[in-house]
Amino acid sequence: MNPTWNSGSDPDPIRIGALGWVRVILRGTALAVLVFGCLLLLLLIRLVEKPFFGLKRPLTPYITQFVCRAAFRILGMGFSTSGELMIEHGAVVANHSSWLDIFALNARKRVYFVSKSEVASWPGIGWLARATGTVFIERNPARAREQTQLFEQRLLAGHKLLFFPEGTSTDGFRILPFKTTLFAAFFSDELRNIAHIQPVNVIYHAPRGEPARFYGWWGDMEFAEHLLKTLAVRRPGSVELVYHPAVRVADFANRKALAAHCEGVVRACHDARITDQATRIR
Repeated sequence: MNPTWNSGSDPDPIRIGALGWVRVILRGTALAVLVFGCLLLLLLIRLVEKPFFGLKRPLTPYITQFVCRAAFRILGMGFSTSGELMIEHGAVVANHSSWLDIFALNARKRVYFVSKSEVASWPGIGWLARATGTVFIERNPARAREQTQLFEQRLLAGHKLLFFPEGTSTDGFRILPFKTTLFAAFFSDELRNIAHIQPVNVIYHAPRGEPARFYGWWGDMEFAEHLLKTLAVRRPGSVELVYHPAVRVADFANRKALAAHCEGVVRACHDARITDQATRIR
């Protein structure tokens, strides 16, 4: 299990006024109805979808995508993307700043997340993850071959996988070194020549008057508190996705070279956008 990243300073204090609590109730109720209402619909459709299509999910991913797009409308957050979506078999890798990353990346592209096995047992989040087809893995070298086979099954079924190579979330103002472990699965004999990897940047723009790291979620920060401040803010900020060109796994000598390439692309874009944001603030 990867350690969580800590900033070295305390999180920004959360202050919610009377009107903020009204927004929490209104937005929170709408979000709950959306998420759990559509989850029920998804499970019902999956009862028919699974026997006929197995791993393939021709219908339910559209429900997940609708929920994630609608969630940003309820939150009042701006949402924008640039770059072309990968059409080849393979995976998407992105930097990780917040639980909102899952909504943002699902809103743009129908993907299946790769997550540590512990998440499957988390109340609420674990249920949603299992229902939407998340691939759960154990960070155990003894099960590496088994997990590679799982990746192969999902990719050959046409699934686009998505994982966060940093291994943990940050405040959104840095890119941590990309861990190479999960990249190894794509170098199997079955996948090496057909798999592609697409790097993506997830960039948050804080609400006006709020700290620049407002949407960052890291360390020991509680999910409930972060959700409350996201629901309560008067003038929400926005999230931006930047999709970079996909690269073919077979063009790289090994997982370290592939991970280094993806990290370099994401880091260069991140540094340019953060510098641009700082310039605008001045």
